[in-house]
Amino acid sequence: AICGHGCKYGECMGPNKCKCFPGFTGKTCNQDLNECGLKPRPCEHRCMNTHGSYKCYCLNGYMLMPDGTCASSRTCAMVNCQYGCEEVKGEVQCLCPSGGLQLGPNGRTCIDIDECSTGKAVCSYNRRCVNTFGSYYCKCQLGYELKYTSGHYDCVDVNECVTNTHRCNLHAECLNTEGSFKCKCKQGYRGNGFDCA
Repeated sequence: AICGHGCKYGECMGPNKCKCFPGFTGKTCNQDLNECGLKPRPCEHRCMNTHGSYKCYCLNGYMLMPDGTCASSRTCAMVNCQYGCEEVKGEVQCLCPSGGLQLGPNGRTCIDIDECSTGKAVCSYNRRCVNTFGSYYCKCQLGYELKYTSGHYDCVDVNECVTNTHRCNLHAECLNTEGSFKCKCKQGYRGNGFDCA
């Protein structure tokens, strides 16, 4: 099976037919599926869409149960948490719906942890970190694109000379480099490759 446009977060199942991994949609599986908009709704109270997934959380006064439902809690209501809470040994603690969020100084609201600047994010050498609220994801570095090769996804060098996305002069040759390209004026011309005379 060959998918000319590729399948970003999915597998090629037939001629230009992608089967998306859970949490992704679109012809080339390049769009995040907003699970919060699905019917039936995946969460009982509130839903937060994340890259490739989602998180459930409860209204104030309710506790999130392991199965994703919300159970009434009188003690929780008094604490006034932003995202619901849990009771541990009779003590009430506010919760954050994701490991990429931390309790703020007031102990009730959640603030984002920027994994990209704290160095908590782990992205391979040819990917760059993009922070999101409550999480992060790794995006291919400029000059690379996500491709499905030999059984897994990898950021592969874009050959700007072949894709015609270079800005070389009409009288210059395009030379592909790892993550970029170079322009060299043809014989009989002088210049930096972008301007040849």
